[in-house]
Parts: sequence; C-alpha cells; structure tokens
Amino acid sequence: MVPLSISDVAGRFGIPASTLRYYERIGVLLPANRVGGRRSYDEAALRRLALIQCARQTGFRLEEIRELFSGFDPATPASRRWRQLSERKLAELDASMARIAGMKTLLQGIAGCRCDTLDQCGAGVLRGSCAPPHGCSATKTSKRRAPARGR
Repeated sequence: MVPLSISDVAGRFGIPASTLRYYERIGVLLPANRVGGRRSYDEAALRRLALIQCARQTGFRLEEIRELFSGFDPATPASRRWRQLSERKLAELDASMARIAGMKTLLQGIAGCRCDTLDQCGAGVLRGSCAPPHGCSATKTSKRRAPARGR
C-alpha cells in the first residue's frame, strides 16, 4: 500500500484532518511517519483508525479507547481487551436505559397533568400526587387572587 496523506486518510474515514492530529496528540493514534515534513499514514494506522471509529460508534469515550490500546499488558489478547471494556460499557448502557425508562414514565405522567397553574403542579409534586401514570392531580384551590391595586 502506498502511504496516504492526512487529507487522504481524513477523507477515507469521513473525519477532519484536525481529528487525526488530535488523536495523535492524546495518544490514541500513534504519531504518523513524516515524509518531507508531512504526515504519512500506513496500513497499520488505517487499521487502528478503523478500530477507533468502531469503538466511537459503539459509545466508547476516547479515554476508554486509549485504554484499549495501551491500558493492558501488551500480551493481552484483543478478545480479552474488548470483552473487559464491553462488559463495562454494557453495564453503563443498562443503567442509562433504566434512567431513560424512568424519565419516560415521568414524562408520560407530566403529559397527563390536569393542573391549571404551575403552582398547583408544584403542590402536587410536594404531596406526591403528581406521579405517573395518572398525571398531576393537585387539588385545585378556590383561592382567588386579590385584584391588583392601582388598576
């Protein structure tokens, strides 16, 4: 394979050239060879970028990707690295899904709000009667506001 320039690699992966430089700076991508002062990427760099892109698409943060490449004993097989990081990421996803399910339930309850004012909603929340699946059922008070003076 003929070495590729930074713009060729960036185009091939659909990322800005600045992202490649950043990956190098933070140690996720090994520094490119230089030819005439210009970065020159080989097949190994492309394979590493493919892994970086795959990991990013599955939600791994750059710190986790750096751990994938350099946070293990060099003799650790790729399968064990992926398994360990994936198990952790799956646990994070499970927690996120539980949090999202709770948010969805709350939003469904809010959508069923029968209050006339936000103050009534606040009162319902304080009493605990503003909970899904029935929506906010704050008791409406019959208090009327006093007319504004000077009108």
